[in-house]
Amino acid sequence: MAAWRERLRDLTGRFRRRGAVAPAVDDRGGPVAASLRGLLNDPSIPADVRASMSADFRRVEDMLDRLENEELHVAVFGRVSAGKSALGNALLGRDAFAVGVLHGTTTEADAARLDEAATAGLVLIDTPGINELGGEAREKLAFEVADVSDLIVFVADGDLTREERDALRTLASTRRPLLLVLNKADRYSDDEREGLLERLRQHGSTLVRREDVMAVAAYPSPRDIVEVDASGIERRYAEPRAPDIGALKARLLAIAEREGKTLSAINAGLFAGRLTDQIGERIATARRDVASGVIRQYCIAKAVGVALNPVPVADLLLAGGLDAAMVVQLGRVYGLPLTRSESGRLVAVITTQLAALMGAVWGVQLVASALKGLSGGLSVVVTAAAQGALGWYATVLIGRAAERYLVAGKSWGEHGAKRAVADIVAGLDRDSILREAREEILRRLKR
Repeated sequence: MAAWRERLRDLTGRFRRRGAVAPAVDDRGGPVAASLRGLLNDPSIPADVRASMSADFRRVEDMLDRLENEELHVAVFGRVSAGKSALGNALLGRDAFAVGVLHGTTTEADAARLDEAATAGLVLIDTPGINELGGEAREKLAFEVADVSDLIVFVADGDLTREERDALRTLASTRRPLLLVLNKADRYSDDEREGLLERLRQHGSTLVRREDVMAVAAYPSPRDIVEVDASGIERRYAEPRAPDIGALKARLLAIAEREGKTLSAINAGLFAGRLTDQIGERIATARRDVASGVIRQYCIAKAVGVALNPVPVADLLLAGGLDAAMVVQLGRVYGLPLTRSESGRLVAVITTQLAALMGAVWGVQLVASALKGLSGGLSVVVTAAAQGALGWYATVLIGRAAERYLVAGKSWGEHGAKRAVADIVAGLDRDSILREAREEILRRLKR
């Protein structure tokens, strides 16, 4: 139990570092619930990102309700006809789940609160069979349910098949506590039953604790009764037998009572943590897309402006002003506004590093700028296109370097600006950029 609580404290700390914890004005459900409220109400999440992940946010809302209502959700898995639904009904003491022998009986996840565990808030979730006929979508649903459940009961009715062993390992990878149950135990002799339980313990040796492998009979076969009346006439009939689920029920109730709140908090925290990471990735992707559009707009403006400017070298001054304006725009995209002076200093740092790395390229640009004022006819167009293409390429480099600086929170990182700019230069395909630039510039000059 101490280990679970330590894990919960670690999760809460991770949320605080992410900035996802809401102000402590509502302590229902504890610190993780406060984190979930902060995630749901975070105004920095763009509307389009929130809309695209609406199903995930609904899960967070469900988890928040679960924490506030102190519920523990238990998912029941197994093959078709292993007796999952019957086991759920036996635990509930009523026919809450459909029971059948044909494939497809359980087509959607269903849930019902355990009558005897109402005060502990134990909720049972029945799921489709893992080998459901044509059931890829249903199997996916089953694993999704496991991902948002607090505890998993895996039901088998004999030794595990390869499919069941694979499913058990996959479910264990969700880091949910596992109970492995041998159902229909009444079909076996005592020796057979003990032998099967030992086989199950071997299969789950690294996944399930030995004490969490147990036998049950959710729907035991009727007992044949033979009675002979006073006249010697035999009468045979089948006497129903009560489910034998006492050990499993006691284990579930004990877990719910001792660890239910902690398990719910941990698993809600794990899910919300992954969701927070996904949100960050979506926002980063959206910002990169917008930033790419901004950089391209300034590439075109700079390249065409440089190509059309007839005054030698003056076009380079125009280019510097456009670079500074671009960096200001990129700062807004990444939510880190820059003043004109800040953007100018940032451009100066980047161009200094670029000059050190690519002095020959900038020398060619200066020569092209001077030649443009002395040439005439076709050579002017060719020179202008070449110089404009270099200006385009320089803008891409400056924009990508500034973007890296902003993504890191206005920092060049431990290796400094020189290494960062060198990585940008090495990571771009100069020839393809210059080719695209020349084609775009010549197309615009012809207009």
